[in-house]
Amino acid sequence: MSKLWRKSLRDMLQAKGQFIAFVLIIAVGAFFYAGLVTYSSNLSAYAEDYFQEHQLSDLYVSYDQLSTADVAALRSVDGIRQIEGRYTLDATQTWDGYKATLAIHSIPADNRINTPTLLVGRLPSNKQEIILDSHYAAEHQYTVGDQIRMSAGERRFTFTISGLCENVEHAKLSDTQDHQIYGAAYIAEAAIPVISGGSSFNEVMIIAEDDYDLEELGQAVEEQSNRMDLPSLDIMTKEQTFNYSQISATIYNNKLMSRVIPFVLFVIEAIILFLAMSRMIDSQRKQVGIMKALGVRNRSIMLHYMNYPILVSIMGSVVGCVLAAVLFVPMIRESNARAYSLPGIAFSMSLYSVLPPLLLSAAFGMLACYFSSRSILKEHAAQAMRPKPPKKMKKLVIERIPGLWQSISYSYKLIVRNIALNKQKALASSIGVVVSTVLLITAFGTQTALLKVASQTEEVFTYDLRIDYKMGTSPDKASLPSGITSSYELSSNPVVLLQENEKENATLIVTEPGNRLIHYFDADNREMSLMNDGVLVPQSYADYYQIEVGDIIKLKFTAPAMNNRTVEMKVAGLSTQYSNPSFYGTPAYLKSLGIDYRPTSLLVQVDNAEKLESVRTFFEHNPNVDTIADQQDLQKSAQYIVKQNNFVFIMFIVSAIILSFGAIYTISSINIYERHRELATLKVLGYQRGKIYRLIFLENVALTVFAAIVALPISSYVYGIIIQALSSTHQQIPNQLSFPVIVVSIIAAFTLTILSNLMLRGKVTNINMIESLKSVE
Repeated sequence: MSKLWRKSLRDMLQAKGQFIAFVLIIAVGAFFYAGLVTYSSNLSAYAEDYFQEHQLSDLYVSYDQLSTADVAALRSVDGIRQIEGRYTLDATQTWDGYKATLAIHSIPADNRINTPTLLVGRLPSNKQEIILDSHYAAEHQYTVGDQIRMSAGERRFTFTISGLCENVEHAKLSDTQDHQIYGAAYIAEAAIPVISGGSSFNEVMIIAEDDYDLEELGQAVEEQSNRMDLPSLDIMTKEQTFNYSQISATIYNNKLMSRVIPFVLFVIEAIILFLAMSRMIDSQRKQVGIMKALGVRNRSIMLHYMNYPILVSIMGSVVGCVLAAVLFVPMIRESNARAYSLPGIAFSMSLYSVLPPLLLSAAFGMLACYFSSRSILKEHAAQAMRPKPPKKMKKLVIERIPGLWQSISYSYKLIVRNIALNKQKALASSIGVVVSTVLLITAFGTQTALLKVASQTEEVFTYDLRIDYKMGTSPDKASLPSGITSSYELSSNPVVLLQENEKENATLIVTEPGNRLIHYFDADNREMSLMNDGVLVPQSYADYYQIEVGDIIKLKFTAPAMNNRTVEMKVAGLSTQYSNPSFYGTPAYLKSLGIDYRPTSLLVQVDNAEKLESVRTFFEHNPNVDTIADQQDLQKSAQYIVKQNNFVFIMFIVSAIILSFGAIYTISSINIYERHRELATLKVLGYQRGKIYRLIFLENVALTVFAAIVALPISSYVYGIIIQALSSTHQQIPNQLSFPVIVVSIIAAFTLTILSNLMLRGKVTNINMIESLKSVE
């Protein structure tokens, strides 16, 4: 057995390039599996514990004002386990060239809900103290003991920073998580009169009993509030909050990616390993015969060849996991820090991460060895040591065409005859190149799709400013400043899509049909218009729930003023929306359903850049304005999407190139090994080295051309499966491959083929003519 081990090591040393290619192929799959699983599992486990430890509120209910006694009275509602009242407002700080928004909340002395994680200092103990979001503090060089000044409307406040913290309800502050312009802070209840002029609360936070339906609880709280003559302004479950929904979406998408991308890579690895191991064993037919003649049992011979994929799998899996720990984990740690404020989160890779890629790759390699060696081991030793009898060659179709065959040079005739004579080997080589080309097209396609998702944001929204008004107020178009060329009102309504037995949170945006500052596109990227006889449904929702044009859907309005009204709406069209998909309707259509339209936002287009600042200043001084967004915010959001996902998809492209190169190099190397006798014959006949190189090169190029043609329809199918797996109702990804992507991918496949041929020139040069031509008899 030790001799067989020595033979295994000798085989590896004689074909070092092939062995390294195998290791790299396995390492790619292990790298992605270990990295994505680490990110997904660590983030999911941390978020679950973090939300539970700090008791993230299940329900938020806003009021004009309510007292401590009112909060105590609401506690009697069935389903409430804990309830706390607080005062909330948005304050601003002005800096050179920009303004920052601070979400200010009061906290009771015995705080149990949305408890802060104190990093430095202490909680506020009097009306002059405040604790500040640590990221916002770092961005503006605030430390404990500093004074911070802010304003809300006409009121000005000054507080002393008693501590720096993070809070579970503000783990995600905005789309771009820009701590320079967004932050959060907490004051003691004693400071409420300072910021409001009174001692009342304007919000309650509720923790529900275990497994209690939050929508039912919200209705019960609203009914109790009405009985107490405290009409609620807004009721929001934690699933509807920006913070919770964004983290949940990230966890969901990461879980999908951690399953889909490694699965695709493992399947491709399995195909490449199966093809390569089968060809390698077949090429060592003579050595199998010699081992049988020396008395080595069939079982031992099979185990000998299985040692190769096992060793390759161990090395590849270890290399992949080490690279994931060195490269992938630090990158996801940095990416997560940019995306969320999660104190103390750690991304540590489990040692068990090495097992799945090791076991899967080893299993496929061993299966390839089993099926490949089974037929050879059935033969007698003498029969196995003899070369296979030459195949009978029939006339090719091209030879039957008068004059055509004679016009082809001898080198090209050799290529055509070799491919025709070894159809199975040529097919196996083509399959490897097909798989590689499919992977390249898929990798480049996903990166292009990511860029398209980011760019569509600016194509859809062409306004200069979006002004969102405070709850209970509406835009006043009669008093707009000069310099505005066009303006359109809209309202955003939180709704729930009721489809069969499922519920899905969504947003219904209502605006005029002639609004030229929002654009809608169909599946073929043609612009659409709003219609007064139905709503536009996001394609992502339509795909998931099998919604078609003309169908009737049910939307339940969840805003308190709508009393949970459920309305049946006709689907007038399906709209492609890659980011933050929403339902769209018109005021006229809502009116036909008996629903009042009250705009909450205003989109404006300004005459020129000089007027933009003055128009913005006008709205900033309007006390009814809540937030203002501009094109820079849209661009930041688009760039943020690309930045957050770029690493994964760039690594996917790099991995695709490594896998493709490994496959092409391995198969080309085996092709040369199998043709030693033929190439040696050409050398003896006086063929120059350059001609032999060109012969092999042209044959590989011909196989690559065939593979590229076959890969095109397969790529479209595989890409569609991956995109479907990664998409959800809240995220649509373009599922059409563009022509440039296909061209670039095919060029990459040919480049890898050329590179493989250049690296294998030495194998042709080192062919020993005498040894290769010696008779085996």
